[in-house]
Amino acid sequence: MKNKTKIIIFDLDGVLINSLDNMKYTWSKVRKKFKLNIPFKNYERNIGLPFLKILKKLNIKNNRIEIKNYYKKISSQNLQKIKMYKNVNKTIIDLKKKYKLAIFTSKDKERTIKILKKINTKFDIILTPDDLRFGKPHPQGINKILKKTKIKKKDCIYVGDSYQDFIAAKRAKVEFLFALWGYGKIKNKTNKIKKISDVAKFI
Repeated sequence: MKNKTKIIIFDLDGVLINSLDNMKYTWSKVRKKFKLNIPFKNYERNIGLPFLKILKKLNIKNNRIEIKNYYKKISSQNLQKIKMYKNVNKTIIDLKKKYKLAIFTSKDKERTIKILKKINTKFDIILTPDDLRFGKPHPQGINKILKKTKIKKKDCIYVGDSYQDFIAAKRAKVEFLFALWGYGKIKNKTNKIKKISDVAKFI
């Protein structure tokens, strides 16, 4: 479909890594410590948003920063519960030979860097909410990546697995690929891929 792609931007959770076990475990610890009667399925519906936005969506009004810091601590202590999806390493290494690669995630910078060490190549840019004023679905992250790399919107593809990713790509006016193996569902008309290696069909 495209032959001028210069950069591929990836979401992290649900696209490159399966972190649901880590999230479930961490949220159970958060619920217990802060006495929250909010099941994980409610949290899961909002994956893709920055963490503080998730808490707001869940109508949690107190101790948000404390909850965020505790969640980060427990999650970081249990990164072994995060698994890389099949063929991610190989696909990323192959793509890096021809294209710039970036990460645009709602996970914090510290955990993102630790997790990406599992992939045997370096990304050109890694953007998290720590780098931005506005998180997803705002297009600031995508726009910032393109500005830094001096690449035009028409030469960019963003791969995500949530409605938040879709809206961010739409607002940034870049091509979007929806990862069907991820956490989210989408009814909007957009290109969908069944496995990570299918990205190559659109570049």
